[in-house]
Amino acid sequence: MNTLVVIAHPLQNSLCAYLASQTIQHLKHQGHQVEVKDLYQEAFQPALTQTERQSYYQPEFDTSVLAQDIAQLKRAELLVLVFPTWWFGFPAILKGWFDRVWAPGHAYDHAADLGAIQPRLENLKEMKVVTTLGSPWWVDRLIMFRPVRRILKTALLGACAAKCRFSMLSLLSK
Repeated sequence: MNTLVVIAHPLQNSLCAYLASQTIQHLKHQGHQVEVKDLYQEAFQPALTQTERQSYYQPEFDTSVLAQDIAQLKRAELLVLVFPTWWFGFPAILKGWFDRVWAPGHAYDHAADLGAIQPRLENLKEMKVVTTLGSPWWVDRLIMFRPVRRILKTALLGACAAKCRFSMLSLLSK
């Protein structure tokens, strides 16, 4: 299975880095073809450019900077995200990866009447998430209603890969 592991933590000695290395090792041992995208190591630029934003509703999204990243996402059958949950959300670099790489014409299509968007990531069969939390599980689940999980499963996958299976592991880090 073609697997893309996306890591979004700035520290190489973090729990996320350890979890990512163990996950990658396990996936390779299971026979997966693993591509690793470490957003911080690659100095991924999370800000959507003016040209990219202007091309969002044009016939062609501007892929001049992102062609390899988009191709990498489109090859993935399994996507594994490893990141810390900060302020009940994504690190900015990961949010920027979603904004820029999950692009119209590639991850989804706009409806002609500006209605519901149409999924395009048919190749993506499964998403697994490993995240660390700075707050107790009950705050994330009972007070905040798991915002990261809702965004990933309902908004992102629901719009771009509706048939994709989803699982998430949230670990308390101290």
